[in-house]
Amino acid sequence: MTDRPISRFPVPELKDLPDDVRGKILAVQEKAGFVPNVFLALAHRPDEFRAFFAYHDALMEKNEGLTKAEREMIVVATSGANGCLYCVVAHGAILRIRAKNPRVADQVATNYRKAEITPRQRAMLDFAMKVALASAEVDDADLAALRTQGFSDDEIWDIGAIAAFFAMSNRLANLSSMRPNDEFFLMGRLPKS
Repeated sequence: MTDRPISRFPVPELKDLPDDVRGKILAVQEKAGFVPNVFLALAHRPDEFRAFFAYHDALMEKNEGLTKAEREMIVVATSGANGCLYCVVAHGAILRIRAKNPRVADQVATNYRKAEITPRQRAMLDFAMKVALASAEVDDADLAALRTQGFSDDEIWDIGAIAAFFAMSNRLANLSSMRPNDEFFLMGRLPKS
C-alpha cells in the first residue's frame, strides 16, 4: 500500500513549508511517531491547512461536553456513510484508543445501530447521520429527541458541527484520493506490549 502516492495533488517537502505549518506537522510527528498523511496532503495550500486544522482542533480537542471517544464515533460513522476510507481508517484508530475498545470502530463504521454503544450514543449518531446525509431535513423534533437523552444545546451543536465538518473533510479526502497511513490499521487493536 505504501508505494501509492498519498494524494492526487502535489505534496510539498517539509523544508519548503511555512514555519508554522512545518512546526505543526513536526509536533504531530513527535506525538504520534509518524506524520498522518492528511497533514502532508493539505500542506500544499497553507492558508487552507491552517483554517482546516484550527476548526478541526476546536471541534475535536475540547475537554467539555461530548467525550473525545464520542467525537470520534461521529467522525467514523459519518465517514463510513460518506465512503471516506482515509477518515474511517485514521479516526477508527483514534476511536479504538479513546474508547479502549478494539471492536467499536469497525462496528460504528459499518452499522452503528448494532455497535457496542449506549442508547444515548446511538441517538447522537442518528442525529449526526441526518446532518451528514440529509441536513435539509433536520428539524426541531431532532433536537428535542437529543435533549431527552440529556444532550445540551452546546453538545447538539458539536454533534452537528463535527458531522458537517467531516462531510467536507470526507469530500476533500475523496477528491485527493488520500491514502491512509499503514500505521493506522493496527492502532488500538492489540494491547501495547
